[in-house]
Amino acid sequence: MGFTTTFASLGLYLALYSAGAHQGSRRLRLVGAMTGGYAVLALALDRLGSPQDVADYLAFYLALAAFWIVGSTVRGRRVGEVQRRRRVGEEAAAAERARIARELHDVVTHHVTAMVIQSDAAQVVLTSAPDKAAEGLSAVSGTGRTALKELRLLLGVLEATADSAPAGPARQGRAPALGRLEDLVAQTRRSGQPIEFSEQGTPHAHSADVQLAAYRVVQEALTNALKHAAGSPTRVVVEHGAKLLDITVTTDRPTHATGPAEPKESAAGGRGLPGLRARIQMVSGQLQAGLRADGGFEVHAIIPSIPFQE
Repeated sequence: MGFTTTFASLGLYLALYSAGAHQGSRRLRLVGAMTGGYAVLALALDRLGSPQDVADYLAFYLALAAFWIVGSTVRGRRVGEVQRRRRVGEEAAAAERARIARELHDVVTHHVTAMVIQSDAAQVVLTSAPDKAAEGLSAVSGTGRTALKELRLLLGVLEATADSAPAGPARQGRAPALGRLEDLVAQTRRSGQPIEFSEQGTPHAHSADVQLAAYRVVQEALTNALKHAAGSPTRVVVEHGAKLLDITVTTDRPTHATGPAEPKESAAGGRGLPGLRARIQMVSGQLQAGLRADGGFEVHAIIPSIPFQE
């Protein structure tokens, strides 16, 4: 004030901008100290006979404050972006943990249920037909190896970071696919469950998420059949449409039951049928599960046929 503004005076404005953009602590104290110091300086200059009046001092102060506010705004946006990215990362991690929990439930529940039923059958065979006991024990062993294989895949996902997680064909190779449904049905048959399996239409190359969701539908339905209607005829029908993948699993009413055997839809932890319904919704599909008129149980899923992309 009172002197011609030079290029060097830009340093003051840059300093204020930098203070607003990078000062992380004691910001209000710094602003208060600068405002107080400026007020004392302006008052002293006015009493010493400066040609500037109050409006000039105020205009200069507002110019200085504008640079600090711009810097502070930039810092606020930068901090907000960092927090947003952290929040997105935490939400993604929570979603991944929930997905893996569902995978663990599906794998452990199905295979352990099958192994228990196969073990019980093997014990009966040991006393009634010892020569056929080897077949039952082989079924238990095969189910256990399949469970271990799928658990290793899940542990690999847990150990991998989001950036290093494989995609495309590699990802498809990490999880059960539609092509393995016959193996799943054969394994369940070895547990003593009579199953009819049929596919209609021409299979397409679906995305990994669609294939895994479809596989889990059949797996969960067969697990429920083993648990609630062991020995009852079960039918698995997979229809490959141009735009939709239609899966229906029906199980007859158990002949030894006095009432319908309906799986409990407990929402605790999002497991079982509620977790399966959430999984299908994630791929924009629909799932219906409930009792049939004849007392049997049906699981019906419709999943959009999302093509696999290289």
